[in-house]
Amino acid sequence: MSPMMEFYPQVKWTHVHMVMCSGTIFALRGGAALLGARWPRHWLPKYTSYTVDTVLLTSATMLFSMLPGAMFANGWLTAKLLLLVLYVVLGILSMRETRSRSQRLIFYVAALSTFLCMYGIARMHHPAGWFLKLLG
Repeated sequence: MSPMMEFYPQVKWTHVHMVMCSGTIFALRGGAALLGARWPRHWLPKYTSYTVDTVLLTSATMLFSMLPGAMFANGWLTAKLLLLVLYVVLGILSMRETRSRSQRLIFYVAALSTFLCMYGIARMHHPAGWFLKLLG
């Protein structure tokens, strides 16, 4: 067992809370930007988002290094990581002012949907995520 396992509860708590903070910040910034507000592009919310995401990814890396490899055997972590890349791309596209408002809205809704899928995969520890409840 890894000597870091003693810190598992604190690292997991940090990770889960940073997930919620990251999703909330994106939802608020993206929604406000779509409504024409200027504050989402101000340096404070932007860099707060970067800071939260850095802590989130750091805690995710720590959890990955602590947990036994067998826990990830069914591919749920791989599915979550692939969706993370999609979520980041969709989030970036939803915040770009060079896109039309309707395009940004589509990217915003798609990013939030991707976030919810990732959350479901993490909760179920299965690549099917929320669909596992429908199938089972």
